[in-house]
Amino acid sequence: MPQHSFTRRRWLALLGSAGLAATQATGALAATEPFPSRPLKLVVPFPPGSGTDIAARHFARLLGEMSGQPAIVENKPGGNGFIAVQMVLNAPADGHTVLLGSNSTLATNAAAFRKLPYDPLVDLAPISLLVGAPVMLVVPPTSRYRTVADLVADARQRPGALNYGSGSISYTLYAEWMDQLAGIKATPINYKGSGDAGAAVMAGNVDFAIVDASSTVELVKSGRLRGLMLAAPQRSPLMPDVPSAPEAGLAAFDAFTWVGAAVAARTPPEATRRLAELFTQAGRSDETRKFYEGQLVNMRLSTPEDMRRYQVEEIARWKSLVKLTGLELQ
Repeated sequence: MPQHSFTRRRWLALLGSAGLAATQATGALAATEPFPSRPLKLVVPFPPGSGTDIAARHFARLLGEMSGQPAIVENKPGGNGFIAVQMVLNAPADGHTVLLGSNSTLATNAAAFRKLPYDPLVDLAPISLLVGAPVMLVVPPTSRYRTVADLVADARQRPGALNYGSGSISYTLYAEWMDQLAGIKATPINYKGSGDAGAAVMAGNVDFAIVDASSTVELVKSGRLRGLMLAAPQRSPLMPDVPSAPEAGLAAFDAFTWVGAAVAARTPPEATRRLAELFTQAGRSDETRKFYEGQLVNMRLSTPEDMRRYQVEEIARWKSLVKLTGLELQ
C-alpha cells in the first residue's frame, strides 16, 4: 500500500479505557438480544462518489456480511455536515445509526464555527478511525496552468481574480493555507463535497480546487483533471507526473483528510464496543486490503479511545490553521 504524507504523523498511543466512559452514557443491551438486531444505517455527510462515501459503501458491505444484518448508506450532504450529524443524533441511540464522518464533521467544524450546533467531543461517541488520504491541487485539463508556479504567478498579478472550488470547510482551510504559503489570494466557491468541487474544475467553472486525492486519482490519470501538486513530501507511484509539495515550492503544505465512525454519545457501551469490533475486523480483512490496493489511501484503524484523543489533537491543529490563515469564523 502506498505511503504518503501523513504516515509520518505519530498516531496517539492507547492510554487506557477511562476516556471512553466519559463520552458514553451508561446502559446495557439486553443480554438475549444480539447486536445488531436490525439493519445498520451509515450516514455520510457528503454526496456519492466522495472519499467518505466510497469508504462507507465498502465498509457497509463487509459489516452486513459479518453481522448478518444489512448495512445501508444514506447520503445527507450539505449544511457543513450539520444535517448528517443531526440525523444521527435524532435517531434512537442504540448503535444502529452510525455517522461515517470526515475530519470536517469530526474535528474541523469545532475550530471553524463560532456556534456549532453540536459538539463532536460531547454529542458523539467515537468508534474508530478508518482511512486517510492526502489532498491534491487540480486544475481543468485545458488550463493554461501547467505548474503551481504558473498558477501562483498569475494569482499574484490578479489578487482575488482566481476562484477555487471547496467541498467543505476543511478544503477551504487547506486552500487558504496554500494561498498563505504561496502569497496569493483566491476566492472560494462552495460545493457539497470534494467530488462536486472536482466536477466544477473539470467543467471549467472554477480555476482550481484542493480535492481528496484518493477519489480523484483516476480522473487525473485519465486526463480529465490535471494534477499540479500532491500535498505530500514525495510523489506517488500512482501519479508519477504530479509533483510533491516540496517539488512545487510549498514544502510546508502537508495536508490530508481522514474518515472515522461515530455514534450518538448516549449509545450503550456494549453497542459501541461491538461496532468497534466490526469495523476493525472489516478494516483488517483481505477484502479491504485488496479494495484499497492501488489507491492513495492508508488504513488508520484505531480504538475508540485513540480516535477521541486524535480528534482532540486535530481540533487543536485546525484552530492553529484558522489563526494562521486569518479565516473568519463561520
